[in-house]
Amino acid sequence: MNSIVLVIVGALVLILGYRLYGCFIAAKVLALDETRKVPSEVFEDGKDYVPTNKWVLLGHHFAAIAGAGPLIGPVLAAQFGYLPGTLWILIGSVAAGAVHDMIMLFASVRFNGESIAEIAKHTLGKKIGFITSISVIFILIITMAGLGLPVVNSLYNSPWGTFTVGATIPIAIFVGIYLRYIRPGKIGEATIIGMVLILLAVIFGPQVQGTALGNFLTLNTKQLSVILVIYGFCAAALPVWLLLLPRDYLSTYMKLGVIGILVVGILIVRPQLQMPALTQYIHGGGPVVSGKVFPFLFITIACGALSGFHSLISTGTTPKLIKNEKDILPIGYGSMLLEAFISLMALIAATALPTSDYFAINSLPEVFNKLNLIPKDLPMLQTLVGEQLAGRPGGSVSLAVGMTYVFHNIPGLSSIMSYWYHFCIMFEALFILTTIDSGTRIGRYLLQDLFGKMYKPLANKDSKFNLIFFSALMSVTWGALLYSGNISTIWPLFGVANQTLAAIAFAIGTSVLIEIGKKKYTPITILPMIFIAITTMTASIENIFGNYIPNGKTTLTILSFIIMIMLVVIVVECVKSWRKNWNKNFDSELLNTSNSII
Repeated sequence: MNSIVLVIVGALVLILGYRLYGCFIAAKVLALDETRKVPSEVFEDGKDYVPTNKWVLLGHHFAAIAGAGPLIGPVLAAQFGYLPGTLWILIGSVAAGAVHDMIMLFASVRFNGESIAEIAKHTLGKKIGFITSISVIFILIITMAGLGLPVVNSLYNSPWGTFTVGATIPIAIFVGIYLRYIRPGKIGEATIIGMVLILLAVIFGPQVQGTALGNFLTLNTKQLSVILVIYGFCAAALPVWLLLLPRDYLSTYMKLGVIGILVVGILIVRPQLQMPALTQYIHGGGPVVSGKVFPFLFITIACGALSGFHSLISTGTTPKLIKNEKDILPIGYGSMLLEAFISLMALIAATALPTSDYFAINSLPEVFNKLNLIPKDLPMLQTLVGEQLAGRPGGSVSLAVGMTYVFHNIPGLSSIMSYWYHFCIMFEALFILTTIDSGTRIGRYLLQDLFGKMYKPLANKDSKFNLIFFSALMSVTWGALLYSGNISTIWPLFGVANQTLAAIAFAIGTSVLIEIGKKKYTPITILPMIFIAITTMTASIENIFGNYIPNGKTTLTILSFIIMIMLVVIVVECVKSWRKNWNKNFDSELLNTSNSII
């Protein structure tokens, strides 16, 4: 199949999904009101609640939700062929992922920017609010540590990468100060300056190698883990306008810029998709993803179509920054569709590789030798990029190689493919890092909400001690797992935990729709909730009895059971609440209580 067809069809589906389904939900279901006061206006404090330009906030929100998932998940799922991944990315993002993100953002905006756990408490009661809070923190700590691993693995012993990624931090701080004090409101100016500085950091990155600075930046995994924790703490503790917002929205332009370049490359080269539409591994037994296409396609792609982690962003930093309710549509629904398009481009880059080369990269040598495949262009690609590529599973290397494979066919570009390959690796690290900073800040909110209920002084959000304490607690908690390396033993749980959170968010979102008097529209959340809950439970059961127990993985077995129990308890309690409240007449202004904005 020609890749151009996939690009055009994908873009049309996503655009129509936004214009038809997204706008319908915004106007008819949620009835977004541009005249209504929002949390950033009511509680503006210059730290967490800051009215923010729509395009800057869209950049931050997109950067926060678009971590490893849209890049790595589709590449790994390519094992099943290009068709299953394409269908789920397009259908799942329009009908599930974007709906999930927008409804949770709407709910948080109406609940003063509160977290998913606090929304659950208000709509379902204190017991479910507490269970949700524990569940979300549990999942978030694992996710933060897991997301740190590919960053560390991409940057260790790489002074070029460390310099380039590290330079984005002072650049972001400068842009934040520029917008707040030097040239307030000059978004275009600040964006141009920031992007030029980032490009210079990329261009001059190779020059640091071999210098004193390069030696200083040649770090091992332990050192990088500590630095990553320090960065997470700063991103969580500093005012949101100073580091988090400018860094994330500048990173977004780099992300979209690279994907835009890839789209142009695909349009010029018109590569054929060499992976079959369906492979024999849809029935299981694949070397990249163990398990059948159902349920593991949906667990593997994750953020590329639907992600529970997005509910944390939609009820975390973003609702405290949104300037107008009308912005919920482009930021909540639109950002997810942008992420889906990136997922589709990643899938194309992976499936454009010769099939044997794809499996050679994503399988360990002893596994690949059993497949009876012979690498086709891999020796040429290894010479082109100057690195050994075989036997480097995980998705990030094969994505960078796929992007290189597309561009090496353009006359005159072969000589710079080594630079392009390494730039793609750094692009992926930067992509993931923006999720870590937002996730850490959200963790600070969740921990403070939880501990504040036990000891009231800890609930004071104006306290500098609380700000520093909870930022440090969240950073050190996931940082300890990252530093020890123990998190790698529970990596298989990431996809399951993430989609469990999505099912929980849909259940809570359904409760919100009932409470605002929109019960006739609840199928838009109930149907995807049922699908992803069944998928998650099936994946957990297959993991437990097909992998964990037979291989003596007791920890993974216990954690899987905990996740399953959390999902069942919360969904059952939600259903009880729906039945109880179905025939009640609620105030459609959501909600006529002291905890809501009237």
